[in-house]
Amino acid sequence: MSTAGGEGRTALFAVSADRRSTDSGSRRSVAERVSRTGIIQATVPTAVAPGTTEPTVALAVPRRTFPPSPVRPGTMSFIVAFLVALGISGWAFHVQGGNPGTLAWITTVLWTLPCSASLVGVAGALRTVRRLRRARREPPPSPVRDTFLLVVVPTIGRFTTLPALERAVLSYRRCLPVHFPRMRVDIVVEQGCEAFAQIATLAGPQVRIVVVPRGYRTPGRTRFKARANHYAHELRIREGEARDDVWVLHMDDDTGVDVDTGAAMARFVHAQRHRGAEAAHLAQGVLTYPREHGARRLLWLADAVRPGCDLSVFALTTGTGTPRAGVHGELLLVRASVEAGIGWDFGPRAIVEDAQFALLFADRHPGRSDWFAGRSLGAAPASVTDLVRQRERWAWGLLELSVNRSVPLRHRLLLLHNMVIWACGPLQHVAVILAAGALLGDLDTLPVTAVLLPVWAMNIAYQVWTYWEGLKLNTRASADGRRRWWERIAVVVLMPLFSLWEAAGVLCGVVRFVRHGETVFTVIAKPL
Repeated sequence: MSTAGGEGRTALFAVSADRRSTDSGSRRSVAERVSRTGIIQATVPTAVAPGTTEPTVALAVPRRTFPPSPVRPGTMSFIVAFLVALGISGWAFHVQGGNPGTLAWITTVLWTLPCSASLVGVAGALRTVRRLRRARREPPPSPVRDTFLLVVVPTIGRFTTLPALERAVLSYRRCLPVHFPRMRVDIVVEQGCEAFAQIATLAGPQVRIVVVPRGYRTPGRTRFKARANHYAHELRIREGEARDDVWVLHMDDDTGVDVDTGAAMARFVHAQRHRGAEAAHLAQGVLTYPREHGARRLLWLADAVRPGCDLSVFALTTGTGTPRAGVHGELLLVRASVEAGIGWDFGPRAIVEDAQFALLFADRHPGRSDWFAGRSLGAAPASVTDLVRQRERWAWGLLELSVNRSVPLRHRLLLLHNMVIWACGPLQHVAVILAAGALLGDLDTLPVTAVLLPVWAMNIAYQVWTYWEGLKLNTRASADGRRRWWERIAVVVLMPLFSLWEAAGVLCGVVRFVRHGETVFTVIAKPL
């Protein structure tokens, strides 16, 4: 979220949500009142002290039964892919034989390198499968009545992101009060942003607009989305909402929820009451991308890898108490009192503020994070260019963070390991390897020893599993929950193309990191 520096006053307002009665004149009156008084506020839920009561506003939600969690990964795709990869590579190794050439030594190093990351992913996937099988016997959670849920949604406030923001906010108002009767949505925008007048119409009994003044600066000169998060964090402290009984749900402006999301979060919050001093303070769910939120079907298939990573790598690291692999900035649930002790003031070069927050949390609250089987409903990038730019920012920001000495080294080791593997991704791509082989006149890509064949098969099987299971979750999150036969084939066959796009983004990020230029926070269009 791009903002300017300087001093400024708080601009916080919550106005009527009746959009049908809003016209250009009323929008001008809102802007005039903000300019004149600095604050316009209607009656919105607030985080009252424990033991007191307050009237709450809850939308009528149709009664429904609770089927098994839609987050239900399997293992068969991994087993089949492993056996197929091992069988084919074993047959090829037996047929070819002979002395390994130069390319074989290159592939032996490059294609064996990801094995440690694959082992972490496989361990996380198995843990998730076992955990969710046990959870099937748990009854549906009761509403959380003694906890206040605060949904924080920073947005850059452009017209290209407005449709997704409207969809997301509507989902919060419809779905979350079922399990969190006491809740509020704070939309955090920059003063004078492009779509400010339209965003103002979203405010109402459960939604307020928090305006970051143009002149606001953090002590550390933080910019972009982290600056907006820190402003909202300071506002919670001033309003007395940074307490143990307040949970902050961080969401992106294109990321909605459903009733199952609220149920998973309610189950998590209830569970912390029985853990006493060992209660978790942070939890992360699963990011999914419904088919109807994708402008291009091919890019929707490419983003299937993201839920797969949430089910495996993040389920293991965050789910075992220490999020050293980082966290996502959306569907991130944090106890407000704990977030108040960390904040988001990470300096002007921070462009992956969510990962930096996770590493600082791991240092100050070891063993106090968890993972829950709730899903968010986001939007896949609208173009290949947007996908590459998105991955470029992640790679650039994580490389910056991996050498950031403000974070203790022991908490950066896993990140350093992951970034070395990720940075080598462009060199590991099959197209690059075959091009190098053509130049060398040597197309022997088999390892120098058959001992590595199971390792390679595991790497391939894990990648297939992430896309296959990610597609399954994205489909279940869609309005039409059926997987087309051709989607199952395409998501596997097109993996080399998808990995090429990923590698291009990583390569661009590495180049940006090496040049050490001015950091840029890329916000891609979210038209759906």
